[in-house]
This record gives sequence, structure tokens and C-alpha cells, in this order.
Amino acid sequence: MSSIDPSTSPSDPTGERVGGPTALRIVLGAQLRRLRERAEISRADAGYGIRGSESKISRLELGRVSLKERDVADLLTMYGVSDENERTTYLDMVKRSNEPGWWHRFSDLMPDWLQDYVGLEEDASRILTYELQFVPGLMQTEDYARAVASHGRPELAGKDVDRRVDLRVRRQKVLARPGAPRLWAVIDESVLHRPIGGRDVMLAQLEHLLEVTKQPHVTLQVVPYRMSGYAAEGPFSLLRFAAPELPDLVYIEHLAGALYLDKPTEVEIYSRVFDRLTVDAETPSNTRQMLLKVRAEMM
Repeated sequence: MSSIDPSTSPSDPTGERVGGPTALRIVLGAQLRRLRERAEISRADAGYGIRGSESKISRLELGRVSLKERDVADLLTMYGVSDENERTTYLDMVKRSNEPGWWHRFSDLMPDWLQDYVGLEEDASRILTYELQFVPGLMQTEDYARAVASHGRPELAGKDVDRRVDLRVRRQKVLARPGAPRLWAVIDESVLHRPIGGRDVMLAQLEHLLEVTKQPHVTLQVVPYRMSGYAAEGPFSLLRFAAPELPDLVYIEHLAGALYLDKPTEVEIYSRVFDRLTVDAETPSNTRQMLLKVRAEMM
């Protein structure tokens, strides 16, 4: 028997469902890999069995590509899964993993790598993020986000910029839902002094940071100038999941795309860097005092 309970979808130890299509795709890929290994079938043979290749099976098992019901049904047969309830559970997962997420309507604005990140963000239990230049996206006001999205020219912003701002605001709802993830953000002190959008926009952004950090599941720390630049070379985010089938992921965005790191050794490096950042940074309480001071200086 596989590790999936036929009566339910994959869940974390507390019973919370893994419901997002991106997360389901990864979970299903991991389950199929276990079934293949249990059946002692190579990736090459599995690929041949579904009229594909070894690399296709590799991508499928890593959750990098969408799944087809016919392919999964054929793989289940090849792997010796004959119980109808179990097969139905897997095929139902395939259907749900292919359902468009709420962000689908923004797909014309989002490259595939960003769509994957937004999908995983929905199922994360902890979001750890470090920013050198901007306020983290999940903590931005609409006006601040518009200034960033319009490259400092919000007065010239068109519909695409408005939709990018709408996307960012919609992503922030993850923090307001029941069972919201824990957000722990560390930012460089320069972020507080960089006048994105101008004085009024920054004042409102500071007010928002003071308000959002009152929530028990949101933590913000500022790395002061004297400690800046030592622990990390650039911004990154680390996503952690309650579901054991989902590996921790490091997300690093750059101008031409993004990197996803999921090897335990790589994730451990960034985990240690984030720990160092939290030590170098001001405490959450002292960070609030910094925010109050900067706000007073700007008024």
C-alpha cells in the first residue's frame, strides 16, 4: 500500500489539507516516485511506458510539469496499484492539481517561475524572507507597490501596473486567512530610508508596517547599517511546509527569472544565513522603535 490514505487528500500531521494546485503537483510527484521505487522500475522504463522519456518522469516526480490523467493511470497500473479507491484518490489529485489557482487570471503578467512561487506561498506554513532594497511584497501598501511596479512613475502607470498591484494585494490575503502562515521578515535599514514613492507613500508604508507587525504571526526585524552586508549577499525567501511530502524551498529571484533550491544542503546554508540575520538584526521590539523614530523624522 502507498502512504496515501484513500479516504483523504495529502495533509500535514494536524490534518490540514494540502489544497493548492502547485503543492498538490509536488506531493503527487513524490508519491509516484515512491511507488516507482517500490516497484523497482527505472525512470527510463517508466517513461517508455507512458510514451515519454526518463527526463519527463524526472520532471513529473519533481512536480515541475502538469500531470495528465492518462499518464498517471498508466503509471499506477505499471506500479501495481490496482485498488480502485486508491487509484481514484490519485486521479482526483491529478484533477485538482490541474485546476487553475486564483492567480491564473494574472498569468499573462506572470512568468511560470513566479506562478509556481505564488502557488507554493499559498500552502507554506512559514515564510522567511530577507530584503535589501524593498519592503517585502507581503507587507507593501498599494501605493508603495505601485511605485515599485511603475519604476517610480506611478502617474504614468497603465492597466498592467494596476493589475500587478492587484496581484500583490491579493497575495497578501494569505496572511489574513484562518491558519495563516508565519511570516518572518528581515530587511536592511536602508529600506526604511529609501523614499520609494515619495514622502507620503513612505509615511503610509511605515504606518502599515507598525500595524501589520501587531499580528502575532508576523515578525519584522531590521538589520542596522553597522551589521549590513555581512550575512547575506542578496535577497531570498525560504518557504517551509507542514506537509512532510513538501520539501523546504529557497527562492531567489533575479532579472531573468528565479532559482528554486530544494537540496537539503542548499536549504541548510540559507537557513543558517537567515538565523545569522535574525541575530545581527534589531529585535522585533527595537525594530518597532526604529520604525517610530524614522516616521517621526519624516513628519
